[in-house]
Amino acid sequence: MVKPLIGITMGDAAGVGPEIIMKALSDPQIYEISKPVVIGDAKMLQRAESFLKTGLLIKAIQNVEEAEFKFGVVNCIDLNLLPIDLPYGRLSEKAGDAAFKYLKKAIELAKDKKIDAISTAPLNKEALHKAGYMYPGQTEILAKLTNTTDFAMMLSAPRLKVIHVTTHVGLVDAVKMINPERVYTVIKLAYNTLKKAGYSNPRIAVCGINPHAGENGLFGYGEEEEKIVPAIQKAQTENIKVTGPLPADTVFFRTIRGEFDIVVAMYHDQGHIPIKVLGFETGVNITVGLPFIRTSVDHGTAFDIAGKGIADEKSMKEAIRQAAELIPK
Repeated sequence: MVKPLIGITMGDAAGVGPEIIMKALSDPQIYEISKPVVIGDAKMLQRAESFLKTGLLIKAIQNVEEAEFKFGVVNCIDLNLLPIDLPYGRLSEKAGDAAFKYLKKAIELAKDKKIDAISTAPLNKEALHKAGYMYPGQTEILAKLTNTTDFAMMLSAPRLKVIHVTTHVGLVDAVKMINPERVYTVIKLAYNTLKKAGYSNPRIAVCGINPHAGENGLFGYGEEEEKIVPAIQKAQTENIKVTGPLPADTVFFRTIRGEFDIVVAMYHDQGHIPIKVLGFETGVNITVGLPFIRTSVDHGTAFDIAGKGIADEKSMKEAIRQAAELIPK
């Protein structure tokens, strides 16, 4: 088996990024499924190693060709952007700037086919803005720098995958933004992503908006019939195995039970709550629609515990594993 080369961005180095990366790469199973290379500052990894004591050797490199892919060696494409005394747990313009540049470098490597996928440690949005990069988050940076217009957030936890029609907007605005074109686009993104990952005929469930998916007009004002049903019908004419709109209070259980491979959620909390209940520490954020696979931890920079060596690396490990799994076969 050819192991995929996964670029791991360090995120905001004032947060837990460096330590969860070091902890994740201390698991030999990561090297059994992938060839990981970190994009960041080697000195920040070394600083994390000073209190983690993993015994890993950090190898600073300038390009992927210099990497030594074996357990015990952490390859880091060293951009050397930060001072060694960068304070943990404090908002930093320098750290925000570096986090952007780590991601930009990873995107360049992915576009040049030097790496097969990107897994990102968390950045801090306020630090990003202080550095002059006015993006809502990493997803929007990825979309902008790859000229991607049709993309969506997919969350993955053990036994459940969810993709979102809308995300970071208020509930009233989310309902207004839902339309057949967007729902159809997200169904197609779900289908294409799973198809490339090796699913022969992905089974897609689509949530309704209202309780009981409207129950034939009993709840709401016909939103399901107006905004969702036309998209499902269009996808079905293309032989996509898609079902819905289904009540959100049962569809996630049915998916966990094995009836569906992925759920299309209409808004943020509809999709996030079941994922975080099922696997808060192992949830992974996946951006679909990009020209390459991107996965991310499903948590923030955790400034309150940064530098203490207690951050949980499970989501980072799962992000790397999911990246390896979702790369087109």
